[in-house]
Amino acid sequence: MPEESRTDDVENFLKEQQSLEDRKQALIDDLLKQKEAAMKAFDDKLAQLGYHGNSSSKSKRSHHKKGAAGTHDKKS
Repeated sequence: MPEESRTDDVENFLKEQQSLEDRKQALIDDLLKQKEAAMKAFDDKLAQLGYHGNSSSKSKRSHHKKGAAGTHDKKS
């Protein structure tokens, strides 16, 4: 009856793999929650210091000169 033993071994292996995958996913979820909490705490601390980084009025820097937009020659 080595065939039954092999089937049991395969089933046990698959169950173990599934439990490891479930544990891995739980650890990832926990880590993401910790990261989110740490980022929120850091953002709160920055806000207390007067920094507001997500302001929509903040202009983005560009390596282009201000007059460079639309100055390219177009061929017709």
